[in-house]
Amino acid sequence: MLPPVVDVSWLREHRGEVVLADVRWYLDGRSGRVAYDAGHLPGAVFVDLDRTLAAHAGPGTGRHPLPEPEVFAAGMAALGIGDDDPVVAYDDAGGVVAARLVWLLRVTGHDAALLDGGTAAWDGPLEQAVPERAPAVFTPRPWPADRLAGVDDVLDPAAVVLDARDPERYRGEREPVDPRAGHVPGAVNVPARANLGADDRFRPVEQLRATFAAAGVTRDSDVVAYCGSGVTACHDLLALELAGLPQGRLHPGSWSQYSTDPDRPVAVGDRPS
Repeated sequence: MLPPVVDVSWLREHRGEVVLADVRWYLDGRSGRVAYDAGHLPGAVFVDLDRTLAAHAGPGTGRHPLPEPEVFAAGMAALGIGDDDPVVAYDDAGGVVAARLVWLLRVTGHDAALLDGGTAAWDGPLEQAVPERAPAVFTPRPWPADRLAGVDDVLDPAAVVLDARDPERYRGEREPVDPRAGHVPGAVNVPARANLGADDRFRPVEQLRATFAAAGVTRDSDVVAYCGSGVTACHDLLALELAGLPQGRLHPGSWSQYSTDPDRPVAVGDRPS
């Protein structure tokens, strides 16, 4: 099984053994596909987050609900990714978007890892050609219930709840896309971007462990992670795994689901409650 994160040196050594996946996507509406077409790592296929890694947004489900397993499987198969193909995914944001694909694959028993540093770490040429891969067989597998959390779970005082959004959104100072500003009472802000250094690579394991310890995570914790729509929270979950801490659960609806109900409690400011 691949570790949750591999570096460029590892990729060069094992390039012929993995499928490389470009998962660029932008909250501001820019097209990840346009970025891919302008230049991507050699041999990489493009994975569309909105079409393959999420279902359509609906009332009470959030902006990026999990896709049906059959939709996810069909998307992988069409890209030439089969049941037994290891996948290395990247983006141009330190993996905070590509983590969604890696997490979905890993929790369903597939071999997948993030490319540490993504495009910023790649020191070779880029290409514009779209690789031709024959359709593969990718068997749908249900999302494991023990790796998912709902609204009741993020309000459970026994859980350690991590909010992976940027600090400004956590504090309620701005909310560009969702109905209300603030955070779930009791949630601790561990921004996905804070898992990374200035070079967009993961910080040393010891530093990650210290960050999670400061958030209240122990080896016995029931950890639930959420973000705006269940994408960047996957980065926190992979960072937990990289740090050797307990596997957490993803709240797929995240703040985009939670904040739609005006009766749900909301906290603002730096403190969890």
